[in-house]
Order: sequence, then structure tokens, then C-alpha cells
Amino acid sequence: MQDTSTVRRFKLSESFIEQYRDKEVPWGPVGYITYKRTYARRLNEFDPNAEGSEEWHQTCRRVIEGMFTMQKKHVYALGLEWNDAKAQRTAKDAYDRLFELKWTPPGRGLWMMGTKFLEEKTGAGLFNCAFRSTQDLDKKGGYLFSWIMDALMVGIGVGFDTKGAGRLTIKEPEWSDEVFYIPDSREGWVESVKILLDGYFSGSKVPTFNYSKIRPAGAIIRGFGGTSSGAGPLIELHESLKKLYDHRSGESITSVDIVDTENLVGKCVVSGNVRRSAALALGAHDDKEYLTMKNDQEKLYSHRWGSNNSFHAKVGMDYTWHAEQSQKNGEPGYIWLDNARTRGRTKDGYRDDDLHVAGFNPCVEQQLEDAELCCLVETFPAKHEDYDDYLKTLKVAYLYGKTVTLANTHWPETNAIMLKNRRIGLSQSGVVQAFNKHGKRQMFEWCDMAYDHVQELDKHYSNWLCVPRSVRMTSIKPSGTVSLLNGSTPGIHFPESEFYIRRIRFSSDSPLLDSLAEAGYYIEDCKYSPNTKVVEFPIHEAHFKKGKKDATMWEQLEIAAQYQNYWADNSVSVTVTFQGQEAEQIKDALELYEDRLKAVSFLRYNETGYEQAPYEAISEDQYKEMSSKITPIQRVSGKVSGAGTKFCDGDTCTL
Repeated sequence: MQDTSTVRRFKLSESFIEQYRDKEVPWGPVGYITYKRTYARRLNEFDPNAEGSEEWHQTCRRVIEGMFTMQKKHVYALGLEWNDAKAQRTAKDAYDRLFELKWTPPGRGLWMMGTKFLEEKTGAGLFNCAFRSTQDLDKKGGYLFSWIMDALMVGIGVGFDTKGAGRLTIKEPEWSDEVFYIPDSREGWVESVKILLDGYFSGSKVPTFNYSKIRPAGAIIRGFGGTSSGAGPLIELHESLKKLYDHRSGESITSVDIVDTENLVGKCVVSGNVRRSAALALGAHDDKEYLTMKNDQEKLYSHRWGSNNSFHAKVGMDYTWHAEQSQKNGEPGYIWLDNARTRGRTKDGYRDDDLHVAGFNPCVEQQLEDAELCCLVETFPAKHEDYDDYLKTLKVAYLYGKTVTLANTHWPETNAIMLKNRRIGLSQSGVVQAFNKHGKRQMFEWCDMAYDHVQELDKHYSNWLCVPRSVRMTSIKPSGTVSLLNGSTPGIHFPESEFYIRRIRFSSDSPLLDSLAEAGYYIEDCKYSPNTKVVEFPIHEAHFKKGKKDATMWEQLEIAAQYQNYWADNSVSVTVTFQGQEAEQIKDALELYEDRLKAVSFLRYNETGYEQAPYEAISEDQYKEMSSKITPIQRVSGKVSGAGTKFCDGDTCTL
């Protein structure tokens, strides 16, 4: 490999960017505010004399220039040919299509691509999700949980299994008077958790922790972005782990212990945020202690909210008990690992190129090996007028995902898998909108043809980059914050209704609140979280025909199965909402779709919900009344900046 430290960064011309400076962005109803809240980085990160935060044309520039700089450095490192004129043409098209919100990187990419953190620290910040098996817990000990914590702290959602249950005996640590001054860094926090857990897992020495070097709450975190939570969450985590394992010497570690440990870690990482951790626990189908652990309400509200709990389902099993649980509380989720290991798209039949799949990411659109990461990319077919235009978008979206697989992380075992698999998740969002605009039959035809097109793209670009072809490339993610940018429905899911209130939470000190109040939006204190405000946005759903209330369980399952057939060689992330009269049919549904899906979960539809719910259906008259009081916000000035997305793509991961 050649040294790339002197390779000049890829740049788009100022004259090209100037065309977009004052151009109108096709934001969705809450798109601009969501962007400023989440993705707009402080300009002084790039220019010490600059004030304020990015506008959309600047974020697009950072993302596209960062993407093509990664390609350029890879090509130079291998001593390959770089054609700058050709790269400029592709980059300009990628920029334009991103600006027009026909595609987007995942939230991770919008926040991290093109930053110094990636070049100076680790490329892990670009990836959405990961999976870790605890099967080798007896050998790897506390490292497995410190790895998970490390991943969560750079914004990666993590799936994990409970295979480590019974593989080690809890021990009494050797408590020491030696002092470990925990460094004020991600690495320092992670190391302290490893040391503590190894004490209980192997009986090793545990020093006295000193937290004095950790910066105070509210201090700005340079590089990755955001603000410090102070030492409090880490202190609480250490104490909670001690409480979990103290006085248990001689006992075998259980599946519940494994999930509790991860949940406590996740709670620490997100403490102080209004967003929740994205984690998926994958257990055995007959482990009822694990499958019912959320019935403990005290522990649920303490930390067990930190993961969606699913199980390894087997085709032909008896679903009676599990279906009854799904009727009650939406868990467990169903994951057919054998389908994932031996199938891509269901129409393509048996495949043996992904047999080492160990689990899934938190929203189950990506099947993954142990320690593997995934990079997701969003496309919006409803934002295109014809198939040819959509193919052009697919090209640049695919190229973004493939480029991210060139990034190195700080985990050698992860790099080894990524070098081999090059897995990406080229997704579609606003699927129901696309059905209403183009027709279901036409969309399935688009999917089938576009899948073949993506395969040809991968042949071409893998050959150019001298890397292996990607083992899997397509999926359907649930989307979250990203879909709000252009007003798309999330993933494959139906909208709430034609007219509804979308409530978004902001920190009470957010500078955005003044602009929102001035524009006429209704704002009130959050009834559930201190120092949090709730803002109501009236929404009129585009291309509307049917909402969640009217979409049957069977219709949702069939759409998911068709997308697993025609598009997704990874998986389709779907949470099927069901009405009360459909509850008894869940068992039958599982038996009918067990060989056509890789994963599914069920959630009872509740029309009324709870106070300040994220979505609330309203009438057209109510929508008009609310809208009449609002002046749309086109530009926010001042010291407003985002905080980045954490854990996949934001605040919704619905499995």
C-alpha cells in the first residue's frame, strides 16, 4: 500500500456550489428543522473564524467531497488510475440528487462524512449498525461488552445474542487500592467497563476508579460532536454492574445477565439524551426467562427498555406461546436465521455465500456476521417521475455505500470481515407513497429490474476499486430521522393518516425553539422528560390512499414478503400493526410467512395512544386551522447546530 497522506482532497468547484447556495430545498413539513436539529455541524469545525452552522448546500458538499476523497485515497493507495474529470461528473450528479433529496446517506453519513474524526480516529463512525455474538464470552470476557459500548459511543446500533449464557462462572474480583484515573475519552470509559467486568468474569484485579479527569457536563466534544454528559452516567454504570454481579460468586452467567449488562451499558451511553438506545437482543425460542424479562416493570423502566428482544425462530416450530406474547406487548420479534443464511431474495432460491451470518442489526434489515458492521443508504422512489431517473439515483446511492466499505475501523476483527463481505444496505423509503404514485405492480417491476442493475454496478465498481463484490447489497430499513427530511413515510410502513400531528422533542435550551415559536408552532413542556419541550407540526401526507388504521395485518405482511422476493437480499425491516380482531391470527400468519421472510415483529394498533404521542391523527379542518397560524421556516440564523444521530438513523427503530 502506498502512502496517501499527501493526496489532495477531492474538491467541487466554488462556481458549482454557488448554484445551490440560494436554491430552494424540497424539504418535507419538518425537514429543515429536523436537519438543523440533527445534522448541521458547527462551521468553526472547518474554519476557526466561521460562525453558526451548516446550511444544506454545505452539508451536501461535505458529504460528497468526503465520499470522493475516500475513493481517491483508496485508488492512490493501490497505485490505480484516478480520473478526476470522470469523478467530477459523477460527484456533481451525486451532489445534485442529494440536494434534491432523491437519496441520502444514513444519518451517520450526514453527520460524519467529510469530518476530521474519520481521518484521525476511526472510520467506524460512518457505519449504522453491528452485531456481536457472546458465544465466546468465556474467552473474550469483558471485551465483548466494552466492544459494544465502544460501538454505541460512536453511534453504531448493536445487535447481540445470548449464546454466552452458562459459558462462564461469576467470580469475586480482586479489589485493589491502586487508582485508575479514567481518561477523558471514549477509550477511557470503555476500558474502565472492561476492567470491571473482567473482575467478575475472571476474578482479575479491579482498581479504584477515579473520575476527576472526565470533563464536566455540558462541555463541547470536539471531533465527534455533541456535548459531554459528565462522569455521572459512567459512575452509575459501574455501580449498577456491581449491583448486578456482587454476591453471585459461583453462579453461572445467564441470558438475562447478558441482556441486563448490555442494557445498562446502553443506558449509560444515551443518558441525558431524548433519544433511546438501539440494541437488539437475540435469544433462544425456548428461553422463557429471557423472553419474559420485560415483565419486571421496575427493571423495564430502569434499563430493560434498552433493547428490542427477539428470538431465533425455526421454520415449522409451534408459535402458539410466542404469538400470545406478541398480542400483549409487541415482543418478542421473530428472526429466522436459517432463512438469512441460505437465502438472498426469496425468488433467487438457495445461496451458500452468507452461511456465517450470526445475527441482525437492531432494526433487522441487515444480516451480519459476528463483529460485522453495516452501512445503509436511503433512496426515495416516490421522489422520481420515471424509472430511468431512479436508476441514476441508485448509481450514486450504491456508490456511497460501496465507498464506505473502504473505511477502516479500529477493530481488527471487524476489518477482516468487512474486507471480505463489503456488505451494504441499499434501501428504499416512502414505499407506500411510491405504491400510490406509481402503482404496486410497477414498483415490484422496478425493484426486480433495479436489483439486476445494482448487481451490474457492483461488478463494475468492485473491478475498478480492486475489492471483492459485496455479499449482499439491498434491504428495506425502517428509516427514522432521515425520512423526515423530504417528508417520506418511513421504510415500508403505512403513514399514520392523511392528516396528523407530528410531535418532535427538543432540549429546552435549543436555540431552535425561539424560531419555532416565532413561526407560530405550538410548543409545550414534555410531560415525561425534564428539560424537554414538545413541538407540534401539522402534516398533510402526500400521495395518500390508506393509513395504518385501514391497512390489514395481511396486507402489510404481503408487501414485506414481496419486497423480500423482488428487492431485499439482506432483509426487510417491518413492524406489522394489527387490530384487536386480528390478534388471534398472528400464529396463522407466522406459519404462512415463515419461509418468505427473514424477520418480523407485531404491534397492536392503538388509535388514541398516550399524551404527546409522536403521531396523532387529526381532521382536515384541524390541519387547516393549525397550518393557518404557521409561517414556514426557510432559514435559521444564529448558533444553531445539530447533535448527530445516534444508534442507526435516529429515534425510531420499530422492531
